[in-house]
Amino acid sequence: QVQLVESGGGLVQPGGSLRLSCAASISINSFNTMGWYRQAPAQQREMVAQLTSAGVTDYLDSVKGRFTTSRDDAKNTLVLQMNALNPEDTAVYYCQAWYCRGSECRDYWGQGTQVTVSS
Repeated sequence: QVQLVESGGGLVQPGGSLRLSCAASISINSFNTMGWYRQAPAQQREMVAQLTSAGVTDYLDSVKGRFTTSRDDAKNTLVLQMNALNPEDTAVYYCQAWYCRGSECRDYWGQGTQVTVSS
Protein backbone atom coordinates (compact mmCIF):
# COMPACT_ATOMS: atom_id res chain seq x y z
CA GLN A 1 0.00 0.00 0.00
CA VAL A 2 1.20 3.49 -0.78
CA GLN A 3 2.08 5.60 2.22
CA LEU A 4 2.97 9.26 2.48
CA VAL A 5 4.53 10.64 5.64
CA GLU A 6 5.05 14.34 6.26
CA SER A 7 7.64 15.76 8.59
CA GLY A 8 9.32 19.06 9.37
CA GLY A 9 6.47 21.04 10.83
CA GLY A 10 6.74 23.04 13.99
CA LEU A 11 6.68 26.49 15.50
CA VAL A 12 8.46 29.31 13.73
CA GLN A 13 8.55 33.07 14.13
CA PRO A 14 7.15 35.35 11.45
CA GLY A 15 9.69 35.78 8.70
CA GLY A 16 11.25 32.45 9.45
CA SER A 17 11.54 29.33 7.36
CA LEU A 18 10.58 25.69 7.53
CA ARG A 19 11.32 22.76 5.31
CA LEU A 20 8.64 20.11 5.04
CA SER A 21 9.30 16.67 3.67
CA CYS A 22 6.93 14.05 2.32
CA ALA A 23 8.41 10.60 2.26
CA ALA A 24 6.73 8.07 0.00
CA SER A 25 6.83 4.32 0.33
CA ILE A 26 7.28 3.96 -3.41
CA SER A 27 9.18 5.89 -6.02
CA ILE A 28 7.71 9.34 -6.37
CA ASN A 29 8.19 8.92 -10.10
CA SER A 30 5.30 6.48 -9.94
CA PHE A 31 2.86 9.26 -9.12
CA ASN A 32 1.10 11.19 -11.81
CA THR A 33 1.02 14.31 -9.68
CA MET A 34 2.19 15.30 -6.22
CA GLY A 35 1.55 18.36 -4.19
CA TRP A 36 0.98 20.10 -0.91
CA TYR A 37 -2.26 21.19 0.67
CA ARG A 38 -3.00 22.94 3.89
CA GLN A 39 -5.98 23.37 6.15
CA ALA A 40 -6.46 25.87 8.93
CA PRO A 41 -9.05 25.28 11.65
CA ALA A 42 -12.60 25.72 10.38
CA GLN A 43 -11.26 26.41 6.90
CA GLN A 44 -11.41 24.44 3.70
CA ARG A 45 -8.36 22.63 2.54
CA GLU A 46 -6.50 24.57 -0.12
CA MET A 47 -3.84 23.70 -2.61
CA VAL A 48 -0.45 25.14 -1.74
CA ALA A 49 1.74 23.69 -4.46
CA GLN A 50 1.11 21.11 -7.13
CA LEU A 51 3.78 19.41 -9.18
CA THR A 52 2.37 17.92 -12.35
CA SER A 53 3.72 15.03 -14.36
CA ALA A 54 4.87 17.58 -16.91
CA GLY A 55 7.15 19.15 -14.33
CA VAL A 56 5.14 22.33 -13.93
CA THR A 57 4.47 23.59 -10.44
CA ASP A 58 1.37 25.55 -9.56
CA TYR A 59 1.37 27.62 -6.37
CA LEU A 60 -1.25 29.26 -4.29
CA ASP A 61 -1.09 32.97 -5.05
CA SER A 62 -0.38 33.91 -1.47
CA VAL A 63 2.71 31.69 -1.30
CA LYS A 64 4.25 32.51 -4.66
CA GLY A 65 7.78 33.70 -4.27
CA ARG A 66 7.97 32.32 -0.74
CA PHE A 67 7.33 28.59 -1.10
CA THR A 68 9.12 26.18 -3.37
CA THR A 69 8.41 22.51 -3.85
CA SER A 70 11.00 20.14 -5.22
CA ARG A 71 11.68 16.47 -5.69
CA ASP A 72 14.36 14.33 -4.17
CA ASP A 73 13.97 11.21 -6.27
CA ALA A 74 16.79 9.34 -4.58
CA LYS A 75 14.99 9.60 -1.25
CA ASN A 76 11.47 9.22 -2.65
CA THR A 77 10.70 12.53 -1.04
CA LEU A 78 8.82 15.66 -1.98
CA VAL A 79 10.05 18.80 -0.26
CA LEU A 80 8.29 22.06 0.48
CA GLN A 81 10.64 24.89 1.36
CA MET A 82 8.73 27.67 3.07
CA ASN A 83 10.35 31.06 3.52
CA ALA A 84 9.17 34.39 4.85
CA LEU A 85 6.43 32.70 6.81
CA ASN A 86 3.62 34.72 8.26
CA PRO A 87 0.81 33.84 10.68
CA GLU A 88 -1.56 33.29 7.75
CA ASP A 89 0.52 30.26 6.85
CA THR A 90 -0.45 28.53 10.07
CA ALA A 91 -2.19 25.29 9.17
CA VAL A 92 -1.85 21.56 8.96
CA TYR A 93 0.07 20.77 5.82
CA TYR A 94 -0.65 17.62 3.87
CA CYS A 95 1.22 15.81 1.17
CA GLN A 96 -0.95 14.45 -1.63
CA ALA A 97 -0.37 12.31 -4.67
CA TRP A 98 -2.34 10.83 -7.53
CA TYR A 99 -1.42 7.34 -8.60
CA CYS A 100 -2.91 6.13 -11.86
CA ARG A 101 -2.83 2.75 -13.50
CA GLY A 102 -4.40 3.10 -16.89
CA SER A 103 -7.65 4.95 -16.46
CA GLU A 104 -7.98 4.09 -12.79
CA CYS A 105 -6.62 6.72 -10.44
CA ARG A 106 -6.47 6.98 -6.69
CA ASP A 107 -5.35 9.79 -4.46
CA TYR A 108 -3.16 9.32 -1.42
CA TRP A 109 -2.71 11.62 1.54
CA GLY A 110 -0.25 11.91 4.33
CA GLN A 111 -1.30 12.35 7.94
CA GLY A 112 -0.40 16.02 7.99
CA THR A 113 2.14 18.08 9.87
CA GLN A 114 1.36 21.18 11.89
CA VAL A 115 2.95 24.48 10.97
CA THR A 116 2.49 27.32 13.42
CA VAL A 117 3.81 30.79 12.69
CA SER A 118 3.75 32.97 15.76
CA SER A 119 5.90 35.37 17.71
